[in-house]
Amino acid sequence: MKTKRNDVRNVAIIAHVDHGKTTLVDVMLKQSGVFRENEDVQDRVMDSNDIERERGITILSKNTAINYKGTKINIIDTPGHADFGGEVERVLKMVNGVILVVDAFEGAMPQTKFVLQKALDLDLNVIVCVNKMDRPEARPDEVIDEILELFMELDASDEQLDSPFIFASAKSGFAVRNIDDEKKDMQPLFDTILESIPAPEGDIEAPTQLLISTIDYNEYVGRIGIGKLENGTIKVGQEVLIVNAHDKDKADKVKITNLYEFNGLSKINVKESTFGSIVAISGIPDILIGDTVCALDHPEPIPFQKISEPTISMDFVVNDSPFAGTEGKYVTSRHLRERLFRELNTDVSLRIEETESTETFKVSGRGELHLSVLIENMRREGYEFAVSKAQVLYKKDENGRKLEPMERVYIDLPDEFAGSVIEKLGQRKGELRNMSPNGVGGYTRLEFLIPSRGLIGYRNEFMTDTKGQGIINTIFDGYEPYKGDISYRKQGSLIAFETGEAVAYGLYNAQERGELFIVPGVKVYSGMVVGEHAKSEDIEVNVCKRKQLTNMRAAGSDDALRLSPPRVLSLEQALDFIETDELLEVTPENLRIRKKILDPSQRARARKNKSK
Repeated sequence: MKTKRNDVRNVAIIAHVDHGKTTLVDVMLKQSGVFRENEDVQDRVMDSNDIERERGITILSKNTAINYKGTKINIIDTPGHADFGGEVERVLKMVNGVILVVDAFEGAMPQTKFVLQKALDLDLNVIVCVNKMDRPEARPDEVIDEILELFMELDASDEQLDSPFIFASAKSGFAVRNIDDEKKDMQPLFDTILESIPAPEGDIEAPTQLLISTIDYNEYVGRIGIGKLENGTIKVGQEVLIVNAHDKDKADKVKITNLYEFNGLSKINVKESTFGSIVAISGIPDILIGDTVCALDHPEPIPFQKISEPTISMDFVVNDSPFAGTEGKYVTSRHLRERLFRELNTDVSLRIEETESTETFKVSGRGELHLSVLIENMRREGYEFAVSKAQVLYKKDENGRKLEPMERVYIDLPDEFAGSVIEKLGQRKGELRNMSPNGVGGYTRLEFLIPSRGLIGYRNEFMTDTKGQGIINTIFDGYEPYKGDISYRKQGSLIAFETGEAVAYGLYNAQERGELFIVPGVKVYSGMVVGEHAKSEDIEVNVCKRKQLTNMRAAGSDDALRLSPPRVLSLEQALDFIETDELLEVTPENLRIRKKILDPSQRARARKNKSK
């Protein structure tokens, strides 16, 4: 018989990127007494890896738990960026309700719609938290209207339309039920969670049923499966069966060696857990997301949605440039293969395929950011390799037609830049679906449907065209028939003519041809890209050329040569810049763009064969 566990609440925090989810979890942890009074706690404590902290984004969903008025509240902090949407879809299976965090100025954004849709589809209770109320430009009344319109657009039920609203500033550490209430602490939010999020239901007498929704990895204990116990109890030492709704043949008999529950930021060893608890189990090497841990005599898998397919791919290649092996610690194909396949332990949205060449691996992911985070993590760990330009993954329909992934793009920008952005996206096969004033003075919101490949390399151009004032958000929108060829980069590359060290004289002559990426003293090799040509074709330049020394002096000829500041490319900018015949050489110390074929005569021959 099903009963409720009133001493537990399971809730996920969902939002668009940068609306303050992780900061909200921070303040909830601090005010619930998880930390000692004298404990030094850093900001955004849930963003555990360096890249999350530097970029201010959450990449992996994370579990924590607090105790409030005798009730354990399990909280899951989820990613807001579309490339990591697969994480959100899965963790919602573990909870009975969500806190939808919305910026009091920006209002409902594309990812807000995406994550709310997922929550409503699963019939979860929603608490709407209008965050950043301390912003001077906050407009809570209009944001409430936007959210209610979004609920109606997504066919929310009457109960969901009656969702409670909380007004908060995670940064200032307060939450209130009404805007005019006294701003003290987060207690109104805690009380609303107890009142509005249903207690988990289950049958304590029923056989064990635990659905694995996320995977953690620890090099000491291996894979750790995390999920909500739907029915029954689970104990250390218990023999169970692993089954999967999508894989009918799977039926692995295993023993539970370690069982954990969450408390604050820690996992605590427990001997036994009952239904409604969010638990972690280790000691099962092949456990996967979507697996159900069942009692031996009752192998019944819980239905689970398939993980979204990747939409873009890159080739990860062993570095073979003249500087190969000089800066990295791990440089061989064995190192590269081991590291890539190890990533599959935790990132289930990633696909890795071996190719005909033992030195090339095809890595597919959900978007450019998804893959660039992997590249950045690897270079920080001491890996040296090269990557190709991102390519989209096509499909065929039943009639053999070529289909390509499409993205829905939402852009907020000052009115004056709308014309040039519409023109640029039109050239990239984008269709303008909607154009409306943003509700903020002088801003317009554009909505486009565009092939995923049309956005490759566009973000930097967009920031330039809008003078850094535009905001672009994208979300995957399914597959449609191929839209035709797109030309990416209008400019060619400036290619180093010889191997050596760049000098001011050579760079001074080269900068007349375009924009440079390097400064004097940088080591270059033949075939390395040192800048962007002002014209559409590639051109070789000799940046190592020194001034001929003579014993004659001419008036003014020895004045200091004036070099324009170089354009220093970040990892994302370099990935956007490279063309299909180029590679990005990634080392712990440098990023270098190079031609795939370094030898100029072989390059010319390949170009001639291609034109035939």
